[in-house]
Amino acid sequence: MIYGVDEAGRGPLAGPVYAACVVLDPVRPIEGLADSKQLSEKKRTSLADQIKQHARFWSIASASVEEIDQMNILQASLLAMQRAIVHLEPVTDALILVDGNRVPQLDYEMQAIVRGDSLIAEISAASILAKTARDAEMLRLHEIYPAYGFDRHKGYPTRVHLEAIRLHGITGIHRRSFAPCGGQPASGY
Repeated sequence: MIYGVDEAGRGPLAGPVYAACVVLDPVRPIEGLADSKQLSEKKRTSLADQIKQHARFWSIASASVEEIDQMNILQASLLAMQRAIVHLEPVTDALILVDGNRVPQLDYEMQAIVRGDSLIAEISAASILAKTARDAEMLRLHEIYPAYGFDRHKGYPTRVHLEAIRLHGITGIHRRSFAPCGGQPASGY
């Protein structure tokens, strides 16, 4: 059984990092799976719904901003992946395919696949679930911190976001270990 794993949110200045693990059902194929970054928001949302309905198993997990700042983004991403995998309790003969060049430390057969989100359907599905879950969280956080524009840039270091940090300082959801968030005075948030 193939388990596909991917993460979303390594590059933003704010918010948690998400990961997903997916086992597709060969008798219920999902058309249009691709790297989440190559899909429109509307297409990602539609595919995420199909994955949740038709996959054999799926799981979404995250690592918090505090965990990112404590251990670094790579280790936090691997932790989120580990949580997503463990939640599904893989079978002993599982093959876990992970997007990228690193795998989380678990006692399963795992293989890192660079650009796996473009090559392996299970990883594409995981990419879509991780991205849509993280985007939904950033929309929720936008309601709490509307001055930062998280609904538009999802925490990535856009000009709008950097200007908001300059004007308002950082919030409790900013990654203090990331430049330009380190050393910024905390705002009223």
